[in-house]
Amino acid sequence: MDQKNFALIGVAGYIAIRHVRAIKETNNVLLASLDKFDSVGFLDQYFPEADFFVEFERFDRHVDKLKRMGKQIDYVSICSPNFLHDSHIRFALRNKADAICEKPIVLNPWNVEALMEAEKVTGRRVYNILQLRLHPSIIELKKKIDAGPKDKIYDIDLSYITSRGKWYHFSWKGDKNKSGGIATNIGVHFFDMLTWIFGPVKSNIVHHTSDETAAGYLELEKARVRWI
Repeated sequence: MDQKNFALIGVAGYIAIRHVRAIKETNNVLLASLDKFDSVGFLDQYFPEADFFVEFERFDRHVDKLKRMGKQIDYVSICSPNFLHDSHIRFALRNKADAICEKPIVLNPWNVEALMEAEKVTGRRVYNILQLRLHPSIIELKKKIDAGPKDKIYDIDLSYITSRGKWYHFSWKGDKNKSGGIATNIGVHFFDMLTWIFGPVKSNIVHHTSDETAAGYLELEKARVRWI
């Protein structure tokens, strides 16, 4: 397989090192990365020659320069805060690169429709990270449900509880306008898992939402889900 060129936005973030490691392990190359924070010394272990920028404008200019030099960026990995995903995906598509974006792709459904149109115009693709679909136990559960009675409706109670320090509420993750809230920032993986296994959504009701908790009811093609 031909070696692919990557750029990465949000390289100082928590999840970015997994993207960098994956780029290295698949024998591809990271040419440039961006983050307003400069604590990115881990790059020395993987791509010490990669260019790094703290200003988006300089990063944008550099990617254009690479393109004119014949070093086309094939993929842009997006690990930035959720509310910036839409803009950074558009940056990738405009530069004739596919986007690999952490969840959630966007915070509002109408933004998804606009990105689908941008895919058609540019001929490039947007890929999302949905890692629960790759978990062995989840794969086995899907196989079991697929092999079961086609008309069976499952009753499910899904609870997810985790601790967060005070820092959480002072970061972008604790700001609903930037993260989408906990049901979007964290719950998106579980909702994707459920629809992947039990089929499309028939109804979705949110009973409660706050900065720290959320609860609701999800009716799927093959399941009734009470989640909190």
